Amino acid sequence: MPRHVVAPVADIPPGTRKIVTIRGREIGIFNLAGEFFALLNRCPHQGAELCRGTLVGLATSPEPGVFELSRRGEMLKCPWHGWEYDIRTGQSWCDPNDTKVRAYPVTVEPGETLAKGPFVAETFPVAVEQDYVVVDV
Repeated sequence: MPRHVVAPVADIPPGTRKIVTIRGREIGIFNLAGEFFALLNRCPHQGAELCRGTLVGLATSPEPGVFELSRRGEMLKCPWHGWEYDIRTGQSWCDPNDTKVRAYPVTVEPGETLAKGPFVAETFPVAVEQDYVVVDV
């Protein structure tokens, strides 16, 4: 699978997302407390731009009338119909057996491993001849 450098880590602070286009596909990159995850920006339910949805937590109920909110900001709510997806896995919480958003592997790597130096700028000889600047290419 080809690798694509999408952004410096500082461009996606914890709790935020960045939507990028890679080979014609919009992909949402999410930073959950320093861990990065990537999901296709298309809801499998009816095709909404899923990664533009609201980040929410997971609401559970151990018994009637008692609610607990956990995993704050780790669930993604579709902007069209409210279907919720786990950002870590892409798994749907509305239809967990049959519906999942495509997830992509994400790594964080030091810049020097992506492009090794030393870097040398290409230069061209320049001369001034009778008030004309000449560049040899």
